[in-house]
Amino acid sequence: MLTTILISYLPYAMITAFTPGPNNILALNTMTSYGWKRGKPMILGIASGFTCVMVICAAGCFGMAGVLPAFTSFMKYIGAAYLIWLAVHIVLSRQDNTESGGKSSFWNGFLLQFMNVKIILYAVTIYTCYVLPFSRSVPSLAASAFLNTAVGILGTLTWAMAGNALQSGIGKHRKLFNWAMGIILIWYGIKLVI
Repeated sequence: MLTTILISYLPYAMITAFTPGPNNILALNTMTSYGWKRGKPMILGIASGFTCVMVICAAGCFGMAGVLPAFTSFMKYIGAAYLIWLAVHIVLSRQDNTESGGKSSFWNGFLLQFMNVKIILYAVTIYTCYVLPFSRSVPSLAASAFLNTAVGILGTLTWAMAGNALQSGIGKHRKLFNWAMGIILIWYGIKLVI
């Protein structure tokens, strides 16, 4: 059961982790501006904050589902709407490299996670739409939080380490890449409610 739950949302988790967002853009800019040695504290802050947000969201969703059983059914529609909104946003987005990496510090990366709506909605969508409807066990939520964190950090590290190479490679095919990601997210959004 746990494996089925984890596999059911892995494509959504991978798309969310590897598409541009605050973490990935900050990691890209930090590494290209400061290099690994000076940029490492920021990446560690992002990873630590991401882990905290995943655990807090898992606990919050678990608590809400226990108090209000209809919550997970309702959130399925909100999650689907969010996936479709995210898909449209990805399709219409353009690459913007003008953001500054800012000061590379652990706390800047850590605190960003608590304001990063993308990962908060990512976590709530996964827990309420993919995990809680099938299992309300603490091990399922813990495994999901661990997998979400691992996938999210992997996406951020990929952007950080790839730097300009990833940016220029995807930049040549930005529209095609965005459309592919958008179509997959719309499909997952529709699949949630049917």
